[in-house]
Amino acid sequence: MRRQVLLFISIFCLSSVFGQVIYSIPEEMSKGSLVGNIVHDLGLDVKRLKAGKARIYTGDNAEYIELNKDRGVLLVKERMDREALCGQTIPCALNLQITLEDPIEFYTVTVEINDINDNAPSFKKEEMKFRISESAMVGAKFVLERAMDLDVGVNGLQSYSLKPTDNFHLKLQSQKDGSKKVEMILQKQLDRETQEHLSLILTAADGGDPQLSGTIRVEISVLDVNDNAPVFTQEIYKVTITETAPKGTVLSTVSAVDADQGSNGKVAYSITNTLDDVPVMFHIDEENGVLTLSGTLDYEKTQHYEIHVQASDDGGLTDSCKIIVEVMDTNDNHPTINIMSKTNLISENSRPGTVVTIFNVEDPDHEDNGKVSCFIEDDMPFAMKTTSKKFFSLVTDSDLDRERSSEYNITVSCSDEGVPSLSSSVTLTLQISDVNDNAPVFERSSYEAYIVENNTPGLSIFTVKARDADWNQNARVSYILEDSSVNGVPVSSYVSVSADSGVIHAVRSFDYEQIKDFHFRVRAQDGGSPPLSSNVSVKIVIQDQNDNPPQVLYPVQTGGSLVAEMVPRSADVGYLVTKVVAVDVDSGQNAWLSYKLQKATDRALFEVGSQNGEIRSIRQVSDKDAVKQRLTVIVEDNGQPSRSATVIVNVVVADSFPEVLSEFTDFAHDKEYNDNLTFYLVLALAVVSFLFITSLVVIISVKIYRWRQSRILYHSSLPVIPYYPPRYSDTLGTGTLPHVYNYEVCRTTDSRKSDCKFGRAASQNVLIMDPSSTGTMQRIQSEKNILDEPDSPLEVRNSRNSMITTFHICACYKPGTISSCNSYIQQQSDINRV
Repeated sequence: MRRQVLLFISIFCLSSVFGQVIYSIPEEMSKGSLVGNIVHDLGLDVKRLKAGKARIYTGDNAEYIELNKDRGVLLVKERMDREALCGQTIPCALNLQITLEDPIEFYTVTVEINDINDNAPSFKKEEMKFRISESAMVGAKFVLERAMDLDVGVNGLQSYSLKPTDNFHLKLQSQKDGSKKVEMILQKQLDRETQEHLSLILTAADGGDPQLSGTIRVEISVLDVNDNAPVFTQEIYKVTITETAPKGTVLSTVSAVDADQGSNGKVAYSITNTLDDVPVMFHIDEENGVLTLSGTLDYEKTQHYEIHVQASDDGGLTDSCKIIVEVMDTNDNHPTINIMSKTNLISENSRPGTVVTIFNVEDPDHEDNGKVSCFIEDDMPFAMKTTSKKFFSLVTDSDLDRERSSEYNITVSCSDEGVPSLSSSVTLTLQISDVNDNAPVFERSSYEAYIVENNTPGLSIFTVKARDADWNQNARVSYILEDSSVNGVPVSSYVSVSADSGVIHAVRSFDYEQIKDFHFRVRAQDGGSPPLSSNVSVKIVIQDQNDNPPQVLYPVQTGGSLVAEMVPRSADVGYLVTKVVAVDVDSGQNAWLSYKLQKATDRALFEVGSQNGEIRSIRQVSDKDAVKQRLTVIVEDNGQPSRSATVIVNVVVADSFPEVLSEFTDFAHDKEYNDNLTFYLVLALAVVSFLFITSLVVIISVKIYRWRQSRILYHSSLPVIPYYPPRYSDTLGTGTLPHVYNYEVCRTTDSRKSDCKFGRAASQNVLIMDPSSTGTMQRIQSEKNILDEPDSPLEVRNSRNSMITTFHICACYKPGTISSCNSYIQQQSDINRV
């Protein structure tokens, strides 16, 4: 096999490569035979063929050659018969186009098919019959049927031989079209009487190796005298006809004259073409020589025909002429648009001039009828460019923007220059792929949201929303909480942002009293590569909720002491007893406080200012009024619903301090009694939860234990150890109280039977009553003495504006220890005198 490779490569500014390779192979190669190494000859590699989606395009859709992408070679796909493909045309070639994508490359491959000697010369008929007059003169010519050999070149028909050669010999006359006219020449006078019938063998041989041949019998009947052969008036006739001429159209009329008379002068016409389709396309009338069209002409297949006409008389004498029929082209073919390579998807950031599609436009018409121009609509960012003859490229003409138009339906129209012009069109759908060139944009420049305090953690506050004009993954927005801090604490411990939906959730329960508002930033980021983002400022405002009850600052409610206010019996109407001071840490109307007197020993004696909490007398104090007055004041805010706090104010109505002492034990005893009662109630409720029998055992055990303890303490001989409670000092400095008393009482179990008391001057201005006392104090005579002595450690200063009295009362451990207490008091008195 001889292979010739010719490579042309051109590189254009359109980012496309064009080249040409020529191969030469013999016909009838088996399927799968190697045609050529296209990768090596084009300077490519196998990976490029696969990545570029290499394809073969043939204009007539006959797939005789295939591309093996794995090996990078061209192979025979179907067995090729040169005679069926090209007939007598030399050279016979297949024109292929190979296209690659990304970037687009275009190569032309020509495969020349060389003839092999696979066809023997043959005759259309098995025999030829001649009737020759015996009077035929030496040199008379008889046209023999030409053999047909589909091969070409040296493998085609080369020679003729006639046997036997006693009476005739062959003469070959070359024609202008390269064919040979075979004539049998009479070289010896015939004698019917000697030999009435002659049988000859005409052999046609080609020049192949091995040589092939074909034969036909020539049967000659010797007739009596017919010494004049027909003679055509013209040796060559020329006819011009359009390819659209209908069947039956008369092309020409040939005429031959025979000088003989009778039957020897009657001429019959016939077409002698055997190698082509002339007998099918044309018909000649045997009698009058009228040549008519019997087939359909097509200029694109055959431009001219040579018709060989033979005139013969009854005597067997013949003559021949040739009719040349020229076919004229008409614009009867629409341009055919073949898409060589196309891109269905192109990036929006493609540069102007990027090749989108390559077209091959075929118009088989001739001259102006076959000249084609292509165009597209004007309002598209694309343009048509001519790359080579019959090839066009669709390229981008300006910048693309997917957000403006994500798809183009491009109609390519191609028209020829014939009259009238014929055109064809094809519509391409081109998708614009997205590039991440748009950052997410929030719907608002900033956000402000409100949330009521004491919210449930995880509560959705509100949603930030950003939109991205890109598509698919590039438009997928994720929300990210940017790192920042609020009062030194990461903002992520306050709120969280849903990455997908942008919903902002509260991470914790907010407290308006701790934080009023805070700021943070949310970033919206798309899913492109690289990602684009934008951020927005968010302000969260905490709204107050009435979740804090008022707190009473004064009077102080202590667990170990009772506070009492002293009111002289001489107090006038409107006398300021004390002031309830309270605050509410809420804000706004939730912190507006009002004061009400809920319960009182005598409601007609005192009132509470609703706005300032001042407790004042509303009438003159009388002797009939009880010394102990218990006021329950409720402090209520203005929230919805409102919250309140309750404070108990103990008031002692007395002119002097000794009058108060007799009531101390009652205060303490009442409180102790209430405490014991509460204890037993709680204990009883707890015990009910357990088994009933177990509860009885526990109660009996407690009773026995307390009885034995009291007996042990009663008979004990433990020494008396005085106890000095810490002093209480008022540091509020509100200046609203005219006088305050402070009592410190230390008692022991069973102290009702024995107690001692002593006093010393101090700076306390609050009367504190120890609730640990379990009984009433027994007044003894020494009390009066101590109070009456001028140097007594108990100092009483009583006035309208200032009265400070402090008692320290020490109770002995058991009865009979009063003398020890009195001795101690005497020692204290001596120390004070010094």
